[in-house]
Amino acid sequence: MSTKILLVGESWTTSETHYKGFDQFGSVRFHTGATPLLEALKGSAFEVDYMTAHDAAEGFPFTMEGLQAYDIIILSDIGSNTFLLPPAVWQRSQCVPNRLRLLKDWVAQGGNLIMMGGYFSFQGIDGRARWRKTPVEDTLPVTCFPWDDRVEIPEGAVAEIAAPDHPVMAGLTGMDWPPILGVNEVEPREGAEVIARLPADQGGHPLLVLGQHGRGRTAAWTSDIGPHWLSPDFCAWEGYGRLWKNVLGWLVAR
Repeated sequence: MSTKILLVGESWTTSETHYKGFDQFGSVRFHTGATPLLEALKGSAFEVDYMTAHDAAEGFPFTMEGLQAYDIIILSDIGSNTFLLPPAVWQRSQCVPNRLRLLKDWVAQGGNLIMMGGYFSFQGIDGRARWRKTPVEDTLPVTCFPWDDRVEIPEGAVAEIAAPDHPVMAGLTGMDWPPILGVNEVEPREGAEVIARLPADQGGHPLLVLGQHGRGRTAAWTSDIGPHWLSPDFCAWEGYGRLWKNVLGWLVAR
């Protein structure tokens, strides 16, 4: 039987203005950073529904029954406001269920949640992801800092494995990990398991942290799931798919 996953976020739209002498024109482009993970999980026991960031405002479930259709939910590079300010609230001043509280209850009842890093994960760029002091933060194995938490590493950093015997590191400890180019700075909770981190001379920041909330399991990966914080070499690395299959497998293992 397959494991049902909902991947939320990892998309954005850019608007550009082009100037050519006296004249100018605009263009709009849609981008997604989910492709490396979706490709890595193709043909596996993990069945992924992908919901873009703009679809999540109204499409993310407003009921416990909607969440219970999934074994794992992945929040990746999407801020809390998308869940707190759907059009019914922002445009029509209507009351709707608080989906952050709903997620917390879902995890407590046995759901499994992972937050992936990015400019709108954890606290995010300029502190605008705003996951700190939310019900979702309560479930994570890490806490957010109240500031812009990006740690940019243009020279690249190679992960250090802090728990090589943990099941999520199976088949990965004897490999050379490609570099990453940044993380969100977080603080592991007491009792959480730090599986991988940055080298001490680059801050020693946690990279992969595992934990539990109620009957559910949670994980935090503080770098991207694709460029720009993951180098192309990391996305093409033979361990990339194995890493995520191990982590997702651990989340649902009981």
